[in-house]
Parts: sequence; structure tokens; C-alpha cells
Amino acid sequence: MDDHKIFIIGANGQLGTALRDKYPHAQYADQKELDITNRESVESFDWSGIDTVINAAAWTNVDGAETHDGRVGAWKVNATAVANLVQVAQKNNLTLVHISSDYVFDGTNEPHKEDEPYSPLSVYGASKAAGDIVVSILPTHYLLRTTWVIGEGKNFVRTMLGLAEKGISPTVVADQIGRLTFTSELIRAIDHLLSSQAPYGTYNVTNDGPLASWAEITRQIFSLAGYNNLTVTDTTTAEYFAGKEGIAPRPLGSDMSLAKLQSTGFTSRSWADDLKQYTTKEKEERS
Repeated sequence: MDDHKIFIIGANGQLGTALRDKYPHAQYADQKELDITNRESVESFDWSGIDTVINAAAWTNVDGAETHDGRVGAWKVNATAVANLVQVAQKNNLTLVHISSDYVFDGTNEPHKEDEPYSPLSVYGASKAAGDIVVSILPTHYLLRTTWVIGEGKNFVRTMLGLAEKGISPTVVADQIGRLTFTSELIRAIDHLLSSQAPYGTYNVTNDGPLASWAEITRQIFSLAGYNNLTVTDTTTAEYFAGKEGIAPRPLGSDMSLAKLQSTGFTSRSWADDLKQYTTKEKEERS
């Protein structure tokens, strides 16, 4: 696949950074050059020589989206901007790869399949669902729904390692159940779908392996990093956020069926294997 013809949006985020490593010749632009929330900016941009757009940009501040300004921002980036990209993709015959979230569901109907009806609980989830609906109008799209992303940048694993370095035994929610998704796994899936010219449509993309809670994952992180002297106390999501204002509701069940993706010939990696590699690397870099 000729990565010269790939354009990455959101190139400085966790996934975008990894995409640039995977596709070193891909094109990208900063917000001054291309503001995807502005229709004129998108329409006037030079799309010649591009055949695939990977949209890794998103408003991901879940709680922040519950404020007035955050609500506006979430809808601009997660819905309006996506509509702008769909329009330009239609006009220029581009393939659009778009990243979505388990938050488009309420977490009660598991495992989540690609054709499950939308049931978002939060402003963030609603804005992502709106973006999904717009993307589905475009015939040439790959819409990837993912969960619990870990890559370069601020993320759960690094936060827990930071607490461990300070000798803190944390209290972590144990009633949110799902799987980690490493950016390396997302990129493997994106590259597979594009390279194999798999049928267009929506695909769930997470790491494989047993379902686990955030508390269980934290225990694995501590064990892998050698912090066996620390303990992890279980709590519920309701207890963890009790008394706090502006907290968005979270789906408790994030079990995403991988059957459709795997039917294309993709072999999913275990989140536990990728967590071991990631934690070992992080531990070495911190020591």
C-alpha cells in the first residue's frame, strides 16, 4: 500500500503518532492548515494525490463534554467535523477510516456487535454516535469501534505506574468490564483492512483475550512492573464518583465482538501480551 496517498487527521494524538510511525510517507496537517470543524477549510484543502483519509481526531474528554463549552466542542469535533470529511470524501472518491467508541452503546447488551442500535448514555457518546451515522452514509468507509485505548501519551497504564512509583495503593473501579486496545493493534487492523481491501463497513477493533475490569488490569500492571507490595482495592463506578459533579455516565459493559473483523482473516492479539510488552518498555524507560 502506497502510504504517500494516505492523509492522517489528528496526527499528534496517541493513535495519530503511531500512525505516522507506521506510515512515514503519509501526509498530515496541523489545525492552521486544516481545521476539520470548518467546512470551508475542508472544502478548500488540496486533496489531490490522496486516496485514503484516516481520521484519528476526536474530542475524548468524556466528563468535559458534560459542560456547556465541552458539549459544543464535542459535537463540533465528533459530529460536524466528521460530516465535513464525509462530504469531501464523497466529492473526491476517498476512502475514509474513522475511529469510534464503545460509548455509542449503554453497555447492557453484550457482546456488542456492529449492527447494535445506538444507545449512548453521555454527551460524548451521543456525539460519537452522530459521527458514526454520518460516516455510514459514505459507501467507501471503514468505521472502527474501539475501547480503552493505550498508546503514546497520557493513558491508564502510565497513570497507574505513576501511582505505583509514589507507593500509592489505589482504589480502582471493578464493575466496568472490557479489554484494552493498544494503538499497535488498531494500526494492525487498519492496515489489514486497507491492504486486504476487506469489505467496507463497521468493524469492532480491540485486543482479544479474557474480559477484565480496570481493577484487575491494574493488578496485572503492578505485577508486571514488580510492585507486588502494593494492593488494589475494588470499588464501583457509582462509589468512585460519588459526590463529584459533572461526571458523565459510563457504559459498564464494553465486550466488543471481534467475529466480523476476524472473519476477514485478521488474527487479534491478546491484550495481556501487549500489556506485558508495554509495561516492560515503560518500566525500562522510567528506571
